[in-house]
Amino acid sequence: MITRMSTLFLRTLREDPADAEVPSHKLLVRAGYVRRVAPGLYSWLPLGYRVLRNVERVVREEMDAIGAQEVHFPALLPKEPYEATGRWTEYGDSLFRLKDRKQADYLLGPTHEELLTLMVKGEYSSYRDYPVILYQIQNKYRDEERPRAGILRGREFVMKDAYSFDLDDEGLKHSYELHRDAYIRIFDRLGLEYHIVSAMSGAMGGSASEEFLAPSPAGEDTYVRCLESGYAANVEAVTTPAPPARAREGLPEARVHHTPDTPTIETLVDFLNAAGLGRTFTAADTLKNVMVKTRQPGSDEWQLLAVGVPGDREVDPKRLEAALAPLEVALLEEADFAANPWLVKGYIGPKALAENGVKYLVDPRIVSGTAWVTGADRLDHHVVDLVCGRDFTPDGTVEAAEVREGDPSPDGAGPLVMARGIEIGHIFQLGRKYADAAQLDALGPDGKPVRITMGSYGIGVSRAVAAVAEQRHDEYGLVWPREIAPADVHVVIAGKDEAVREGAERISTELDAAGVRVILDDRNASPGVKFADAELIGVPTILVVGRGLAKGVVEVKDRASGERTEIAVDAVVNHLAELCRS
Repeated sequence: MITRMSTLFLRTLREDPADAEVPSHKLLVRAGYVRRVAPGLYSWLPLGYRVLRNVERVVREEMDAIGAQEVHFPALLPKEPYEATGRWTEYGDSLFRLKDRKQADYLLGPTHEELLTLMVKGEYSSYRDYPVILYQIQNKYRDEERPRAGILRGREFVMKDAYSFDLDDEGLKHSYELHRDAYIRIFDRLGLEYHIVSAMSGAMGGSASEEFLAPSPAGEDTYVRCLESGYAANVEAVTTPAPPARAREGLPEARVHHTPDTPTIETLVDFLNAAGLGRTFTAADTLKNVMVKTRQPGSDEWQLLAVGVPGDREVDPKRLEAALAPLEVALLEEADFAANPWLVKGYIGPKALAENGVKYLVDPRIVSGTAWVTGADRLDHHVVDLVCGRDFTPDGTVEAAEVREGDPSPDGAGPLVMARGIEIGHIFQLGRKYADAAQLDALGPDGKPVRITMGSYGIGVSRAVAAVAEQRHDEYGLVWPREIAPADVHVVIAGKDEAVREGAERISTELDAAGVRVILDDRNASPGVKFADAELIGVPTILVVGRGLAKGVVEVKDRASGERTEIAVDAVVNHLAELCRS
């Protein structure tokens, strides 16, 4: 069926929406694909809904191809299954929690591992039933503190979540690879540039975990790659190569120095280099101790924690939170310092931490035999040549320091380069966390129970629409790949001559009969308005029927390249039908 612009529910905008910051948000609103309802909540208009459904179709086709079976769960879910796995509390404030009229607790589902596990338990009991892969495409809900960038980070979004159930770890690895390969095919078909990177499992739990990231300045994920080896990881998953331990014998004794007005690393380094201590100091010679507090999800009791990093590095909150998950992490407030007067801001050192029983985790670079300048636990005093393993002993290491461009790759192959990306997919080898909580077993061939092992595999379907828009646009508008575009050809009637209109109608009808999806701009608008809308909407091929019709030709424009070609009227339908099949 031909989509006629004269009756299409569509209003394009010439100006960017005031709240839009990134190209996808601006263009999807301007082109009439989505409209804002509230922060983080968007309605899909007809053209946008077509694109969304086309992405869903690609996902379904590739999931079905690996033997996955589609199911559908409610979005409104009971508390008890999530309480059994600990995620009722682990998710913290990001869960939408509510009560029914009987005061029973419910949530709006952010993901469905628990429910899928219980479903399989209720239906399957024998080893002969396995393996099985189930998936759904459904609206999910997360109470984002700061929803932003339109549909890139919303409170309601469409997601494909799949779950594999296997009898053993080898089966899980096979299911994981099936999904990994399927994701590659999906994102290739969507026309996305992407990188596969190692990732943290977070609240999902499990072991192996990889993200599919679409490079984009609008992305919220920072990741690194080694161009020499192909190593790639989200910064939260980057491991720091630890230097070898050093000999402690013969090192200078630690000495406390009066260092007035040096509460920052910069002021401390300047002071030391002017103090005539016989050597030059840099920020990398200092040990910065950052105080945070942690607590178990759902608990009211906070525990102090000290994190030590080289002074030339900052603590990356995301890396710290990922390393300590599922613990909640917060910086200390003034009340915390007041309750612990031995904490001298700007001059905190390992000695007072040990004396007061505070857990002390340090960066992997802080190895035995390394000497540091750090706080002496007294106002305006620092200690020089404090040696790890001799003068203080950390309680362990933590990956919390920022990762930088040029840092050595963990595999030793070369330097790291950094980029920002949009998370479009995430795959996990969950193992038995959820099967243990639900006691999901199969009766084995020997009559003994076998605990099932699971994988979880997500794709942000609505987010993928935004990711494509971020990567595929120009100064004029969107540039959709044909696989998910709202139409194949956008026919523009460029003129008011009745013969031109009749010619455009006839060509559109023949294209439709040939299986080509057509948008026909039959409005009583100027050619300039029509051309601007055609480029803004972003259908991959624009067909202009205008004055050339009298000479037996029409103009075909490739939206991506801008290339224009005159085609004979009698040949244009076959030409475009073949183009759409290629």
